[in-house]
Amino acid sequence: MSSVTAATAPSDATLRAGIDRSLRHPVMFFLTSGAAWLAVSILLAIIASVKVHYPEFMDDCASATYGRVFPAHLNTLVYGWGFQAAFGVLIWLMARMSRQECRAAGTILAAGHVWNLGVLLGTVGILGGAGTGMPWMEFPPFVWPVLLMSYIAIVVWSFIQFRVRAIDMAYVSQWYLLAAMIWFPWIFVTANTLLHCTTGHPVMAAGLNAWFKSALIFLFFVPVALGSAYYLAPKLTGRPIPSHTLARLGFWSLAVVAPWAGMQKLAGAPIPVFLPYLGAAATALLAVPLATACVNILRTIFSSEEQLPKSPALHFTLAGLMGLLVLAVACIALNLPGSSLQLTQFSISGYGFDILAIYGCFSFMMFGAVYFIVPRITCREWLSSRLINMHFFFSAYGIVAITFGALFGGLLQGSAQEAWNQPWESVTAVVRPYAAVSTFAWCVILFSNIFFCLHLALMWMRRGRRAALPTLLDSPDNFPASSTQSSP
Repeated sequence: MSSVTAATAPSDATLRAGIDRSLRHPVMFFLTSGAAWLAVSILLAIIASVKVHYPEFMDDCASATYGRVFPAHLNTLVYGWGFQAAFGVLIWLMARMSRQECRAAGTILAAGHVWNLGVLLGTVGILGGAGTGMPWMEFPPFVWPVLLMSYIAIVVWSFIQFRVRAIDMAYVSQWYLLAAMIWFPWIFVTANTLLHCTTGHPVMAAGLNAWFKSALIFLFFVPVALGSAYYLAPKLTGRPIPSHTLARLGFWSLAVVAPWAGMQKLAGAPIPVFLPYLGAAATALLAVPLATACVNILRTIFSSEEQLPKSPALHFTLAGLMGLLVLAVACIALNLPGSSLQLTQFSISGYGFDILAIYGCFSFMMFGAVYFIVPRITCREWLSSRLINMHFFFSAYGIVAITFGALFGGLLQGSAQEAWNQPWESVTAVVRPYAAVSTFAWCVILFSNIFFCLHLALMWMRRGRRAALPTLLDSPDNFPASSTQSSP
């Protein structure tokens, strides 16, 4: 038995190295260009936030009006950063778990450039006044076919790798990643075709738009994040997932419940009464799959507490799981018909919910995956644990301030809106302090992401350390010369 193990170990390491080498350029392209778009989104968020509490800021520039900057901020966050981070993590994880090298790196890289061109044209269109006015779908209508075609060219190879995988079983991570890859085209084509290619009642168009935004969060971003966490937690701790029953419950309950959510945002609109209540019930029930998956992964992480203080990937993954638990609570607390939904329906609480999902949950898990994946595909280690720590703590502080400020401030804003005998200026007065806090928090997050972008760019230029030991958060940045050697 020992001779078999010794014989298979080198071939296994060679296979992993070949997979990493085949995906080095597309993965690093997606991660670095996504990080650049994240910086752009944060800059736009700062401008939009400033204009809430100081409307005169850049008031002589038409492209800097709130109605253009705010949707540009959200769309660059979703399509510029979110999707590209998902692409980079997804194609690497699927190749590793399928144990297949990528044979189409050039095609994926070319499709990635087309995706970035589509995002650029869409952002310029929004800032130029050609936006559609539909949240998360503000890009001009000519952009969505470009994004769809490039998406297909990027992910189709992961389907092929899964189909010809070396082993018959499918890991829990693969369940979520494959589901996300299948669900997104259904969501994207359905919403864009019905809204841009057919005519219909504007009220139902608003309902379809609300469904699209909810489905994009819970049927693409959350599954990709959970697929990453289900891979990283056992990999870094050396402990298996404690319950495959819980894993199946979390996956299938998400698949059944999530497609029904979103329509609660049209409560009170002239549509069939059951639709908003159905959306509210489904959104509240999403707490079940989210909490189930979190508990399952957290049990794995805490079963090896000695690794938690050391690993930057575990730090970010754990923070993302905490954000997912808060998101599960918010799904219930913000969508109770007749009480909280009435207050949050037209307030900044919706923005807080979106940022919590995309940044507080998804992005933190993607950061964790980045800190795990990049050293393996560049054969270099991160330069400094201090830069990683600064990225983590400043990001965590900023996102907590933004999300909780928006969620709580939205409840106060909704209460002020319900006071019909008070002037509207009282509503803006309630929001103004929370907008100031949001401005400061986004500045903090921008500061943290400067370190992230710098660190990532240096790794892509292969300026990282050549060391036998990984960058650990409880170890000094510089190792003795005797410990440095070429990474495997």
